[in-house]
Amino acid sequence: MNREYHQWTSPALNRGMELLIFGHAGARVLVFPTSQGRYYEWQDRGMFDLMRGPIERGELQFIAVDSVDAESWYCGWAHPSGRAQRHMQYDQYLLNEVLPFSEARNSNPFLITLGASFGGYHAMNFGLRHPHKVSRILAFSGIYDIRRFVGEYYDQNVYFNNPVDYIPNEHDPARLEQLRRLDIIMAAGREDRLMESAQRLTGALWAKGIGNALREWDGWAHDWPFWEKMLTLYISGHD
Repeated sequence: MNREYHQWTSPALNRGMELLIFGHAGARVLVFPTSQGRYYEWQDRGMFDLMRGPIERGELQFIAVDSVDAESWYCGWAHPSGRAQRHMQYDQYLLNEVLPFSEARNSNPFLITLGASFGGYHAMNFGLRHPHKVSRILAFSGIYDIRRFVGEYYDQNVYFNNPVDYIPNEHDPARLEQLRRLDIIMAAGREDRLMESAQRLTGALWAKGIGNALREWDGWAHDWPFWEKMLTLYISGHD
Protein backbone atom coordinates (compact mmCIF):
# COMPACT_ATOMS: atom_id res chain seq x y z
CA MET A 1 0.00 0.00 0.00
CA ASN A 2 1.46 3.33 -1.08
CA ARG A 3 2.12 5.65 1.87
CA GLU A 4 3.62 9.14 1.60
CA TYR A 5 4.52 11.77 4.17
CA HIS A 6 4.56 15.45 3.16
CA GLN A 7 5.30 18.66 5.03
CA TRP A 8 5.55 22.31 4.08
CA THR A 9 5.28 25.74 5.64
CA SER A 10 1.78 26.95 4.96
CA PRO A 11 1.51 30.55 3.73
CA ALA A 12 -2.09 30.70 4.98
CA LEU A 13 -1.22 29.53 8.49
CA ASN A 14 2.40 30.72 8.70
CA ARG A 15 3.47 27.43 10.26
CA GLY A 16 4.57 23.96 9.25
CA MET A 17 1.79 21.55 8.33
CA GLU A 18 2.03 17.80 7.79
CA LEU A 19 -0.11 15.23 6.02
CA LEU A 20 -0.13 11.59 4.96
CA ILE A 21 -1.30 10.07 1.69
CA PHE A 22 -2.45 6.47 1.44
CA GLY A 23 -3.02 5.07 -2.02
CA HIS A 24 -1.95 5.88 -5.56
CA ALA A 25 -5.19 6.49 -7.45
CA GLY A 26 -8.97 6.63 -7.28
CA ALA A 27 -11.40 9.00 -5.60
CA ARG A 28 -9.57 11.35 -3.27
CA VAL A 29 -10.67 11.30 0.38
CA LEU A 30 -9.77 14.31 2.54
CA VAL A 31 -9.61 12.97 6.10
CA PHE A 32 -9.91 15.16 9.19
CA PRO A 33 -8.82 14.02 12.67
CA THR A 34 -11.01 14.27 15.76
CA SER A 35 -10.86 17.35 18.01
CA GLN A 36 -7.31 18.70 18.25
CA GLY A 37 -6.09 15.50 16.60
CA ARG A 38 -3.08 14.97 14.40
CA TYR A 39 -2.64 13.88 10.81
CA TYR A 40 -1.53 10.38 11.87
CA GLU A 41 -4.59 9.66 14.05
CA TRP A 42 -6.54 7.64 11.48
CA GLN A 43 -3.38 5.69 10.63
CA ASP A 44 -2.76 4.89 14.31
CA ARG A 45 -6.37 3.77 14.69
CA GLY A 46 -5.97 1.28 11.83
CA MET A 47 -8.59 2.94 9.65
CA PHE A 48 -6.48 2.79 6.50
CA ASP A 49 -5.67 -0.88 7.10
CA LEU A 50 -9.43 -1.35 7.11
CA MET A 51 -9.50 0.23 3.65
CA ARG A 52 -6.47 -1.68 2.32
CA GLY A 53 -8.45 -3.42 -0.44
CA PRO A 54 -9.92 -0.29 -2.07
CA ILE A 55 -6.62 1.54 -1.59
CA GLU A 56 -4.49 -1.16 -3.22
CA ARG A 57 -7.00 -1.57 -6.07
CA GLY A 58 -6.65 2.14 -6.85
CA GLU A 59 -10.25 2.92 -5.95
CA LEU A 60 -9.55 5.31 -3.07
CA GLN A 61 -6.71 7.61 -2.08
CA PHE A 62 -6.78 9.08 1.43
CA ILE A 63 -5.21 12.44 2.31
CA ALA A 64 -5.01 12.70 6.10
CA VAL A 65 -4.48 16.31 7.18
CA ASP A 66 -3.51 17.93 10.47
CA SER A 67 -5.83 20.14 12.48
CA VAL A 68 -5.28 23.55 14.05
CA ASP A 69 -8.23 23.16 16.44
CA ALA A 70 -6.05 24.06 19.42
CA GLU A 71 -5.36 27.40 17.72
CA SER A 72 -8.93 28.00 16.52
CA TRP A 73 -12.22 26.81 18.04
CA TYR A 74 -10.58 25.08 21.01
CA CYS A 75 -8.21 27.95 21.84
CA GLY A 76 -9.81 29.01 25.12
CA TRP A 77 -7.46 31.91 25.83
CA ALA A 78 -8.05 33.60 22.46
CA HIS A 79 -10.87 36.04 21.76
CA PRO A 80 -13.64 34.31 19.75
CA SER A 81 -12.94 36.58 16.78
CA GLY A 82 -9.38 35.26 16.73
CA ARG A 83 -10.55 31.65 16.95
CA ALA A 84 -12.85 32.15 13.97
CA GLN A 85 -10.17 33.98 12.00
CA ARG A 86 -7.69 31.17 12.61
CA HIS A 87 -10.21 28.69 11.31
CA MET A 88 -10.65 30.80 8.17
CA GLN A 89 -6.89 30.57 7.62
CA TYR A 90 -7.14 26.79 8.00
CA ASP A 91 -9.92 26.75 5.40
CA GLN A 92 -7.65 28.65 3.01
CA TYR A 93 -4.82 26.20 3.70
CA LEU A 94 -7.09 23.32 2.72
CA LEU A 95 -8.60 25.03 -0.32
CA ASN A 96 -5.53 26.72 -1.77
CA GLU A 97 -2.73 24.39 -0.68
CA VAL A 98 -3.89 20.86 0.14
CA LEU A 99 -6.40 20.47 -2.68
CA PRO A 100 -4.09 21.74 -5.46
CA PHE A 101 -1.30 19.56 -4.07
CA SER A 102 -3.53 16.48 -4.14
CA GLU A 103 -4.94 17.32 -7.57
CA ALA A 104 -1.43 17.60 -9.00
CA ARG A 105 -0.68 14.07 -7.79
CA ASN A 106 -4.05 12.53 -8.63
CA SER A 107 -6.33 14.15 -11.19
CA ASN A 108 -9.42 12.16 -10.18
CA PRO A 109 -12.10 14.85 -9.80
CA PHE A 110 -14.17 12.95 -7.21
CA LEU A 111 -13.39 14.30 -3.74
CA ILE A 112 -14.86 12.95 -0.50
CA THR A 113 -14.55 14.80 2.79
CA LEU A 114 -14.47 12.48 5.79
CA GLY A 115 -14.28 12.94 9.54
CA ALA A 116 -15.59 11.78 12.91
CA SER A 117 -16.55 13.82 15.95
CA PHE A 118 -15.05 17.31 15.45
CA GLY A 119 -13.55 15.95 12.25
CA GLY A 120 -17.15 15.41 11.17
CA TYR A 121 -17.70 19.15 11.59
CA HIS A 122 -14.68 19.89 9.40
CA ALA A 123 -15.79 17.41 6.73
CA MET A 124 -19.30 18.86 6.65
CA ASN A 125 -18.37 22.52 6.83
CA PHE A 126 -15.63 22.30 4.20
CA GLY A 127 -17.91 20.40 1.84
CA LEU A 128 -20.82 22.81 2.26
CA ARG A 129 -18.56 25.86 1.91
CA HIS A 130 -16.91 24.53 -1.25
CA PRO A 131 -19.41 22.28 -3.05
CA HIS A 132 -17.74 23.01 -6.39
CA LYS A 133 -14.74 21.05 -5.13
CA VAL A 134 -16.46 18.24 -3.22
CA SER A 135 -18.58 15.31 -4.41
CA ARG A 136 -19.44 13.47 -1.18
CA ILE A 137 -19.47 14.32 2.54
CA LEU A 138 -19.16 11.62 5.20
CA ALA A 139 -19.60 13.01 8.70
CA PHE A 140 -19.74 10.66 11.68
CA SER A 141 -20.86 11.82 15.13
CA GLY A 142 -20.29 15.43 14.10
CA ILE A 143 -21.30 18.77 15.57
CA TYR A 144 -22.77 21.28 13.14
CA ASP A 145 -23.37 24.24 15.46
CA ILE A 146 -20.11 25.78 16.67
CA ARG A 147 -21.61 28.62 18.71
CA ARG A 148 -20.75 26.76 21.89
CA PHE A 149 -17.09 27.59 21.14
CA VAL A 150 -17.65 31.35 20.91
CA GLY A 151 -20.23 32.07 23.60
CA GLU A 152 -22.25 35.20 22.88
CA TYR A 153 -19.78 36.47 20.29
CA TYR A 154 -20.89 36.43 16.67
CA ASP A 155 -19.40 37.74 13.43
CA GLN A 156 -19.30 36.81 9.75
CA ASN A 157 -16.47 34.32 10.22
CA VAL A 158 -18.53 32.50 12.85
CA TYR A 159 -21.66 32.62 10.72
CA PHE A 160 -20.04 31.36 7.53
CA ASN A 161 -18.52 28.41 9.38
CA ASN A 162 -21.69 27.40 11.21
CA PRO A 163 -23.70 25.10 8.95
CA VAL A 164 -26.96 25.24 10.92
CA ASP A 165 -26.92 29.02 10.41
CA TYR A 166 -25.76 29.58 6.84
CA ILE A 167 -27.62 26.73 5.14
CA PRO A 168 -31.12 28.03 6.05
CA ASN A 169 -30.13 31.43 4.63
CA GLU A 170 -28.60 30.12 1.40
CA HIS A 171 -30.40 31.69 -1.56
CA ASP A 172 -27.75 31.85 -4.28
CA PRO A 173 -29.06 29.73 -7.20
CA ALA A 174 -25.59 28.67 -8.37
CA ARG A 175 -24.51 27.55 -4.90
CA LEU A 176 -27.80 25.75 -4.32
CA GLU A 177 -27.34 23.87 -7.58
CA GLN A 178 -23.85 22.82 -6.51
CA LEU A 179 -25.04 21.83 -3.03
CA ARG A 180 -27.85 19.72 -4.49
CA ARG A 181 -25.30 17.65 -6.42
CA LEU A 182 -23.54 16.55 -3.23
CA ASP A 183 -23.89 13.12 -1.66
CA ILE A 184 -24.21 13.87 2.06
CA ILE A 185 -24.23 11.13 4.66
CA MET A 186 -24.30 11.82 8.39
CA ALA A 187 -24.29 9.09 11.02
CA ALA A 188 -24.68 9.47 14.78
CA GLY A 189 -25.93 7.59 17.81
CA ARG A 190 -29.45 8.32 19.03
CA GLU A 191 -28.07 8.89 22.54
CA ASP A 192 -25.22 11.13 21.35
CA ARG A 193 -25.79 14.70 22.53
CA LEU A 194 -24.57 15.84 19.11
CA MET A 195 -27.50 14.13 17.41
CA GLU A 196 -29.57 17.28 17.97
CA SER A 197 -27.37 19.40 15.72
CA ALA A 198 -27.38 16.66 13.08
CA GLN A 199 -31.18 16.61 13.12
CA ARG A 200 -31.25 20.39 12.76
CA LEU A 201 -28.85 20.30 9.85
CA THR A 202 -30.57 17.49 7.97
CA GLY A 203 -33.85 19.42 8.24
CA ALA A 204 -32.24 22.64 7.06
CA LEU A 205 -30.68 20.86 4.08
CA TRP A 206 -33.92 19.20 3.03
CA ALA A 207 -35.75 22.53 3.36
CA LYS A 208 -33.41 23.86 0.67
CA GLY A 209 -33.88 20.83 -1.56
CA ILE A 210 -30.42 19.50 -0.68
CA GLY A 211 -30.67 15.73 -0.40
CA ASN A 212 -28.90 14.05 2.49
CA ALA A 213 -29.08 10.99 4.69
CA LEU A 214 -28.96 11.01 8.48
CA ARG A 215 -28.33 7.49 9.73
CA GLU A 216 -29.31 7.06 13.38
CA TRP A 217 -27.39 4.36 15.21
CA ASP A 218 -28.45 2.66 18.41
CA GLY A 219 -26.95 3.98 21.63
CA TRP A 220 -24.14 6.51 21.87
CA ALA A 221 -22.08 5.20 18.91
CA HIS A 222 -19.43 7.88 19.41
CA ASP A 223 -16.15 5.95 19.35
CA TRP A 224 -13.70 4.33 16.97
CA PRO A 225 -15.31 0.86 16.80
CA PHE A 226 -18.52 2.50 15.58
CA TRP A 227 -16.68 4.78 13.15
CA GLU A 228 -14.94 1.73 11.67
CA LYS A 229 -18.33 0.20 10.90
CA MET A 230 -19.68 3.51 9.56
CA LEU A 231 -16.68 3.87 7.25
CA THR A 232 -17.09 0.43 5.71
CA LEU A 233 -20.84 0.98 5.31
CA TYR A 234 -20.89 4.47 3.85
CA ILE A 235 -17.60 5.11 2.02
CA SER A 236 -19.14 3.91 -1.23
CA GLY A 237 -22.14 6.16 -0.83
CA HIS A 238 -24.52 3.23 -0.31
CA ASP A 239 -25.79 1.37 2.73
